[in-house]
Amino acid sequence: MTDALPGTPADGRPQASTTPAVAPILRRALVYGGILAVGLAVVGSIVGYLVAGIPGLTSALIAAVLTVVFFGLTAATVLIASHVAKGQMFSTVFFGIVLGGWLAKLLVFFVAVLFVSRQEFIDPYVFFITIVVAVIGSLVVDVLAFRNARVPYVSDVDLPGPQAPDSNP
Repeated sequence: MTDALPGTPADGRPQASTTPAVAPILRRALVYGGILAVGLAVVGSIVGYLVAGIPGLTSALIAAVLTVVFFGLTAATVLIASHVAKGQMFSTVFFGIVLGGWLAKLLVFFVAVLFVSRQEFIDPYVFFITIVVAVIGSLVVDVLAFRNARVPYVSDVDLPGPQAPDSNP
């Protein structure tokens, strides 16, 4: 009989984590994205109101809401894809789900822009500038979240390891 450590199978190897290695990075990106969206809503609303009145304020707020929605969809698609692909981040299923999510986001973005651009209560210039600032800000947020990440090169895998020594001589 072997003396396995608590939380390890009988063969002595530690169990693979069920949480994907990218989860902390996505969590950090979501926090930074929330801060970006709040800052965008506050600063964009003030500047939008000073430039175009109530339509400018409304435009900045709608652009900030779209920023939050798209940050959430990005994190959700990666986490769902990682779960469905059982942690195999280089599988076709993983990339298919992530690509499908991005295509869905692109479609939602175009529909939202077409819908919003026809509204009377929107200033198109404030909306456009706020969206551009949100896109640039989201790129900065992703760089900041990934730059300080401590993810090993090999993760979420169950590597073969040495078997626990047999206690029988």
